[in-house]
Amino acid sequence: MILRITEARVVGPSLLDLTFNDGASKTVDVGPLLKGHIFKSIADPVEFAKVTLDPVCGTVTWPNGADLAPEALHSLSPVKQAASTK
Repeated sequence: MILRITEARVVGPSLLDLTFNDGASKTVDVGPLLKGHIFKSIADPVEFAKVTLDPVCGTVTWPNGADLAPEALHSLSPVKQAASTK
């Protein structure tokens, strides 16, 4: 099975609540993945909040063309619920 994200929701400045097509669902901090020139603007919470779900590729993407592979997001450890409210 090709891993895809089926739902994505912003829940913090660098936090995404994700559901995958394998049934996994978790909140992850993608901050550590936002390295390099293309991700520079996404460090701004206003720009980060513009994330959308690409229905063809099944990944998250931003208006500037940046995206993150479902496999990279799936491998992240979930954020504890208490940490996401700080």
